[in-house]
Formats: sequence, structure tokens, C-alpha cells
Amino acid sequence: MCKKVKKCCPKRVLCLCLLGAFVSSDGEEQTSRKEAASKKDDGAQSKSRMERLFGFRREDLASWSSLVALLNRPTDPASLGIFRCLFGLLMAIDITQERGLSHLDYKYLDGAPVCRFPLFNFLQPLPMDWMYLVYVVMFLGALGIMLGCFYRLSCLMFISTYWYIFFLDKTAWNNHSYLYGLIGFQLTLMDGNRYWSLDGLRRPSIRNAHVPLWNYTVLRAQIFIVYFIAGIKKLDADWVEGYSMSYLAHHWLFDPFKLILPVELVSVLVVHGGGLILDLTAGYLLFFDATRPVAFFFVSYFHCMNSQLFSIGMFPYTMLATSPLFCYPDWPRRFFGLFPAFLRAILPFTSPDSQPSASCVYSETPSTSTECQETPPVPKAPKLRLKHKLGAIFTIIYIVEQLFLPYSHFITQGYNNWTNGLYGYSWDMMVHSRSHQHVKITYKDGKTGDVGYLNPGVFTQSRRWKDHGDMLKQYATCLSQFLPRYNISEPELYFDIWVSINERFQQRIFDPRVDIVKADWSPFRPNPWLMPLLVDLSPWRTKFQEIEGTLDNQTEIVFIADFPGLHLENFVSEDLGNTSIHVLQGNVNVEIVEEQKNHTLQPGEQIQVPAGAYHKVYTVSENPSCYMYIYVNTTEAALQENFTRLSELQERIRNGTETEPIPPELQPLVAAAKDEGSEVNATDPIVQLFLKRQRRMKEVKKRREAGVLERLERFTVKKYYSIRRGFLMTAIAMRNLLVGLPPIEQLTREVAFANMKEPEAAANQDEQLKDEDTGLVPAQTLTSLRRSDGDDREYRGLIQDFADWCLRNNLQINAGKTKELVVDFRRRRPLSACTEGQQQTVPAQEAEVFWSAGTLLRTFYDSVVASAIFYGIVCWASSITDDRDRRRMDRLVRRASSVLGCPLDSVEVVGNGRMMAKLSSRVC
Repeated sequence: MCKKVKKCCPKRVLCLCLLGAFVSSDGEEQTSRKEAASKKDDGAQSKSRMERLFGFRREDLASWSSLVALLNRPTDPASLGIFRCLFGLLMAIDITQERGLSHLDYKYLDGAPVCRFPLFNFLQPLPMDWMYLVYVVMFLGALGIMLGCFYRLSCLMFISTYWYIFFLDKTAWNNHSYLYGLIGFQLTLMDGNRYWSLDGLRRPSIRNAHVPLWNYTVLRAQIFIVYFIAGIKKLDADWVEGYSMSYLAHHWLFDPFKLILPVELVSVLVVHGGGLILDLTAGYLLFFDATRPVAFFFVSYFHCMNSQLFSIGMFPYTMLATSPLFCYPDWPRRFFGLFPAFLRAILPFTSPDSQPSASCVYSETPSTSTECQETPPVPKAPKLRLKHKLGAIFTIIYIVEQLFLPYSHFITQGYNNWTNGLYGYSWDMMVHSRSHQHVKITYKDGKTGDVGYLNPGVFTQSRRWKDHGDMLKQYATCLSQFLPRYNISEPELYFDIWVSINERFQQRIFDPRVDIVKADWSPFRPNPWLMPLLVDLSPWRTKFQEIEGTLDNQTEIVFIADFPGLHLENFVSEDLGNTSIHVLQGNVNVEIVEEQKNHTLQPGEQIQVPAGAYHKVYTVSENPSCYMYIYVNTTEAALQENFTRLSELQERIRNGTETEPIPPELQPLVAAAKDEGSEVNATDPIVQLFLKRQRRMKEVKKRREAGVLERLERFTVKKYYSIRRGFLMTAIAMRNLLVGLPPIEQLTREVAFANMKEPEAAANQDEQLKDEDTGLVPAQTLTSLRRSDGDDREYRGLIQDFADWCLRNNLQINAGKTKELVVDFRRRRPLSACTEGQQQTVPAQEAEVFWSAGTLLRTFYDSVVASAIFYGIVCWASSITDDRDRRRMDRLVRRASSVLGCPLDSVEVVGNGRMMAKLSSRVC
């Protein structure tokens, strides 16, 4: 048989390797022990070379029945049980993290006008409280999988809710999220609860029972496909030449390689070359005993690096959990057998004996007489049941489908853009990197002809619609439904999106002359308004690197490519000095709008464009044009120069070599130099930025130099508060479903308690708010009462009472924006003027009476009371469906109106008004 294998053609040998890798030699483990114990002659005991390498004999593939028997061969359930437990645990963690339980209310924005991107347009999210219930079902399913408790039901709970959430938002699709759903589906059909499960305790008949070999075959084939197809996709020229992920070489994880190689070679050889080789070979190396230790080392190192390089949740740990599936299935028994005997009660089974299972096919050997026989007994053909055949059919169909699906984009052509298909099931992981330079959305009123512009990203939180034609069509359709609410009738929408993929020119991805609302799109036909990728210009990337190498650190450069007949309208900020256009290929016409002048440029020519003005660049040649902007950010350059001077001055102050007197505005540098740990207040904005930059650099340095325990503590605390918020918000939602909504004040306190952050994050948030000159609570005024006789006791008491009231109501005073106001809380006042007034400051010495004009009182109401009542009303106003809740809030507004002595807007009026203001700020 060995000779026959050697004589096979290379393609056949490859197929045998693949099939043998999927099958492996696990199923023979139990029988090998019995054969080793029996006293047979050496010829009967020995296995052929093919059987030792691939785990099966040629006869196992000779007929359909033998193949079914092979795939249903009894196999130890230990490794599958451990993987089931690890997968369930990782999915339970993933639900709170990447699936979004911790920020579910921000993700779906219940009741707000939001554009969504489901796979099927009829799919819509449920109301917010019901979405929390969906996540509860998914979480319980993941826990059930981990514990092996009501295993089939738990798997169904997990995959049904998981795929619903997956199909609900295409913008969140990625390869590893797709992989989680596939593994969950596979486990649903497998006997994963036969080892170390609560079901085994409830049902002794399945405890430690054999599982059919196809359970392992499907999982191993899936992981093999993930690695191997990812390697095939990396054979793309952009990856091989080092353009896809060139920025990764600058990460600190690759610092050891930079000791012996320059950054450019680290990018090409280590990042791209190493990733390509690992993906192509990892699947094969994991299958064979001799190469498995080497594969374990490199695969583990690879996934540990990925966990630090990318924000991909539990994916690296899930892939690490799949690696032991390629070992012998009894490895958990041998591993846990090394533990002390007193721990055996809580550890998985270590006994090598497994129960027979009806899911497996056992070979039947006829009994023989005690007399010696010249020939060994011939085993009978096993009895095959329907479930055995269905298991074999599923295995074959599933593997073929997974090999076909990454290359099925010729069917779903409507989803093809510059990269094929919907990102997520092609295993083209990290093959493409994109950058967006310019995005413009133009709307036109279909009746009046008025033209305006929309803020990119209005009505959505996602940015992936910029790269996918199907999502852009959904986005345009959604905008066309929202804009008529704001007096834009029959809107036409035009998108001008400039993208660079894998460090190419910035170029348009969609035709800006096409109204996307009326544009035709089909999932099975090519997108007619997709602009082609200018691959013929790819060799220019080498020239880009040469040009960038000749520039100083303060000079920036942007490379542009455009199609004939189109033009780029651009505005040069006043901060950008010495901006020029250099033509590399083709002919362009540059129009300076204000000067009303046109300049025709040919390759090699350049022109200076004025700052603070618009200009247009027309491509007038028959072929695409290429040009580049070269500019200097003069504001940033001046700021860096000032920072350098301040740093030198501070160093001289610290060393005692500064002899000149320090101006008052620079005095904070002296205090900062003496006490580096204290926070110093500065009035000069440049000094403020300099000191803030120093604090941040020290914080970054402290984080990088932190020990392992400190990093672990910081990571644990961060995850604790994130998971804590998810569970508290879930508990609030479940309470709302069971007993109804509580009073709005109670709900506000509960949400505020759930939003509590870790101390370090809260400090960072305070720092950010202070930098932005805003407060956690928009309370812009502080009630203050002082007497002119100098007695401040009453004044201080009232201030303390007000501060206590803020704390009880989860409010925080922003002292940086606090002003002293005199407020009268009496119902009868000498004056009653209720008009919109600006925030006013009243000198304390003038506050001899305890009353205030209605303007000041109205300011206090707007800044303290109304800001707390209507905080975030744009998001939650439309979700109040119970009239009792609305009346309760309106009653509070009417009470405030009686105190002020003037009418106030109701909750509905305020919600509509702020929604209009929100949209007006985004619609130009």
C-alpha cells in the first residue's frame, strides 16, 4: 500500500493529506490499546504507512458504507467536551464585550431616527428592553454550552439569537464573528455534552460516552479552512509586497525584530511574510504529531500578538482553544490525571474507559473457537443507521460548502466593491487597509431644486457605508425617508467619497454624478455606479515612498487620482500654508474660484493655491490624472516651535541656569518644574497645552512601564465596570418588562448608578471635560446668597445645601463655569419677566435683597432644572409610549412654570424642538 501511495499523482496525494488531516488517527486510539495488549504476530499488529500518517486505510474509502463507518467511528469525547466548555465561556464574555451588551442602549438608540444596515431590510431591532431580553437568552445559551446543561436547548438559544443580532447589522460583520456563529451551529449537531457536563450528571447513560469521529472532523476542517484560505487570500500582490499592514511594523511588539532588521524589512519579512507562511502551513502542521509542538508555539505566539495588535475581542483566545482539538482526543484525561487525587472529584474524568454510544458505528468481529485457525476472523460489516448516514452527509456537504463560499462572489456580484463580497465570510483577514480623505454628501430638493450638504454620518453611528455599495444604497434610502420631515421634498442624494486602499492614490469609489436614491442595485448584478480601482497606478506607490522620504517632518503630502470628466472641489484651510498642486500624470485644469482664473497643468508642472479659499481641479486628459498636494500646517509648526522653547525654558528652570526673570504667564512652568506631580493652572493657552501634553506623555510612559500586576489590575478593573454596566442595565430592562417603567427620577438614578466608571476613567473624563470647558451636568449657574454685612455663614450654608442636593440627585457642579446668581424662590416677586436671557453674573456686594428678576430665575431653571429633566431627550423622547409617564413629566414642568410665573414648553415640544436643532446642526 505504501508503494501505491507513492505512485499517486500529486493532486491525489494532496487530497489524501487533507482527508487524513481531517480524520486523523483519533478513532483508532481505543482499538490500538486493545491490539497492543493482544498477542498477535508482528504482521497483524503493524499498520501501513498510510494508516499511520492519515489515520485510515485505503479500504475505508472504497465504498459509501465504509466511509460512513469511518466518519462514525467511536472516538473519545474528552477533547470535544473541553472545547465546548471553553467556547461557551469565551462566548459569555464576548456577549458583554464585542456583541455589545455593555453599551446596548448606545448601539441601538431606541426611538431615535437612526439608519440601520441589516442583511434583509425587513429585519429591525426590537424595542430596547426586548433587545436586552434577546441578549439574556443568548447569554444563558452560552452559559448552558459552557456547563453542558440542557445542551441542545442551550445551543439553539445561543445560535438563534446570535444570528439574529449578526444579520441585524452588516456594519459589525467580520470574519471572527462569522466563525463564532459557525462553531455554535456545529456544536448544536454534535454530542458535546458527553464529557464534563451537567447533562452527564443528570443522564448517566451519556456520561463519558463515545462520540462519532465526524464531530472532530468538522471542527478540524473548519479551523483548517480558516487558516489555509486566509493564507491563500494573502497571496495577493499587495500583501506580498508589504502594503496591506505596513503600519504594524511600528508597533512595540515588533521592537525585538527591529534590533536586527530595519522597519521596512520587518514589515515585509516579519509582518507580511511571517503572516503568509503561518496561515498557509498552520493547518497542516497542527495535524501531524511530529510538527504539532512547533505549530503550537508559533500559533500561540501569533494569536497572543494579535490580541495586543487589534481590538478583536475573544477571537485570539477562541483560536487558542481550538488548537488542542488537533491533539489525541484523550489528552484531557492524561492532563488531568497529573493532578493530585483529592482534586479528582471536581476535575473531568481521567478513566480511559468510555461508554458505547448509539451515535457511533462499532465493527463486529465474529466469535472464534478455541482451536487455532490458520486465518484471522473477518469482521462483519457494521450496521449503519439513518443517523450515521446523515452525519456523514452533513460532514461532506459542510466541508464542500465552506471551501466554496469564500469564492462564491461571482454569484453575489452586487456586494462586490474593490474587494469581493460582504466582508466576513471570505477569510481575507487584514488583507486590505483603507483611509478616507474626503467625504461629501450633497442633497437636492426634487421640487425646489435647492442644493445643500449633509454632515457625513448623519443619522448613523457607522462608517462602513463609505466602502460598500449595498450599505450606501441603504443609507441613501434611509436619508430620503428622514429628510422630508425637515422640508426637503423628494430628495436626491449624491455621494463623493475618496478612498485609498493599501496605500494607493486617494480616488473616488462611487460615481458622484449618480443619484443613489434612484440608482439601481441588485445583489446578483454588478454595481453600475461603482468606480473601478485604478490598479494600473499601483506601481506609483514606490514613487510615493521616495517622495515622502525627501520631505521634512512638518510637510504633509496627499496623492490624488481622478477620472476623466470629473473634478475635485477642495477648500484649503488658513492653517495650511504653502499649499501646492504637483501633476504627476495626465492633464488637469485648476480653477481658483474667488479669482475666477483657470490654469492648465501638464505632468511635471505645479501651482500654488491660496489658503482660505476654494479651488477646483478638473481632469481634462483622456486617461486618469494623478497629482499630489504638498502643504505645511503652519499652525501646528508654530505650536511645535513654541513647545520646544517652553521645554528648553523649563529645563533651564529645573537646572537653575535660567537667569532672566520669568513673565507672569510663564510662572506655571516654574511650579511644574518644582513639583512634577501636581496640577498647575495656567492662563496662557499655549502654556496650558504644553503642560497638558506633558501630563499625558507622563501618563503614557507610566502605562508603558507598568508591571504585569499593575497592567492586570487595570485590565481587570476596566472589564469589571464594563461587565457591571451590562448586567445592571439588563436588570433594569428585565424589571421594566415585568412590572413596568418606574418614575423617571428613579430610572435616572438607576442608570446613573449603572454608568459609574472606575476611578481612573472618571479622572480622565474630568480632565477631558475640563479641557473642553464643559461639565458632567450642564449646570452652568450656582445659586448664591450673600449679605452685605460680611456675614457669610448663611451664604456658605446655602451653598453647602445646594451642593448636597446635587450629590443626592447625581449631579456634579462644574466649578470652572459656575457663576454667582441671586435667586428668589418665593411665589410672589416684585418683577415677573420670563424671557430668554443670557447667563448673568451678579457681584456679591450688590446682592442685598433675596430676589431676582425673572430672567435670572429662568436662566437658573434652564441650566439646572431643565437640563437635568431633558438630558438626552433626543434619544428617549419618542420611546415614552405610556401616557402616564408623559403626564408625570409634564406635571413637573407645570410645577416649575407656576414657580417661574410664565408658560414652559412640554416634554413633547422640547423633544421635537431639540430634534430639529440637532438635524439643523448637521444639515448645511
